[in-house]
Amino acid sequence: MKRAALLLALMWLPACRAEVTVTDDSGRAVTLAAPAARVVSLAPHLTEMAFAVGGGSTVKAVIRYSDHPAAARDLPVVGDAFALDFEAIVRLRPDLVLVWTSGLNERHRARLRALGLTLFESEIRHASAIADTLRRLGTLLGHGDEAGAAALAFEREWQRLRDRYRDKAAVRVFWQLWQDPLMTVNREHLIGEAIQACGGVNIFGTLPLLTPTVSWEAAVAADPQLIAASGRPADVADEFSRWRRFAQVSAVRNEQFAYLDADLIGRMGPRFVQGAAAMCEAIDRARPR
Repeated sequence: MKRAALLLALMWLPACRAEVTVTDDSGRAVTLAAPAARVVSLAPHLTEMAFAVGGGSTVKAVIRYSDHPAAARDLPVVGDAFALDFEAIVRLRPDLVLVWTSGLNERHRARLRALGLTLFESEIRHASAIADTLRRLGTLLGHGDEAGAAALAFEREWQRLRDRYRDKAAVRVFWQLWQDPLMTVNREHLIGEAIQACGGVNIFGTLPLLTPTVSWEAAVAADPQLIAASGRPADVADEFSRWRRFAQVSAVRNEQFAYLDADLIGRMGPRFVQGAAAMCEAIDRARPR
């Protein structure tokens, strides 16, 4: 009986410890001798994703603003986008560090690699990449089935949203990323994709930079029918104040402003589709009846 149990355990162990490999968004192969058991997440959306694929128990520390799900708020914080506590990260002995490429400067990423840590770099520009990232994280964390289910649920919800607004009349949209200087996003940005999915026309979508600075004169001349931004509820009062000087702009004349939850529309995780749905509703309200 004992021998049979031992043989069964020996058969099961190699399967559990099987090597896993994925390619991250930097094009590097990320290979682990076994699914990650100790993870440090250096991006709020990657923290969300780790929990979404069932790997929350492997996350041992996070970056500031990793506040979803609620369990993430109890984890140690090892820095923010500007400064990391490298000593604390090393002490945690992570076998995987999750990194947002454009959210963490190259100097910090190079330092993490120099410390011998294995990085998974994420740079999500399209909604389809959210599902793809969920699946890759599921592989790295040993939760392929749960990750597949989460990715499929996202894909279905995203497709339903696109189908609902596919034939709606176009609405000119200005996305206000920042007010001073005035900044927006182009169509390559994930928010730009949400605008398009909702039947909106991003008035600066064809600009070459992902987050271009534009002049007030150009923004006013483009005559947006909806002006939208994201942030915290306490900030909404000042977000559109400067626009009210331009009564000739359709959005101002018709009071078509939208202030969306930054944690939904601004994060590249599973809840992005909820933020996109709020965007669609705002665009729909701005459509001429």
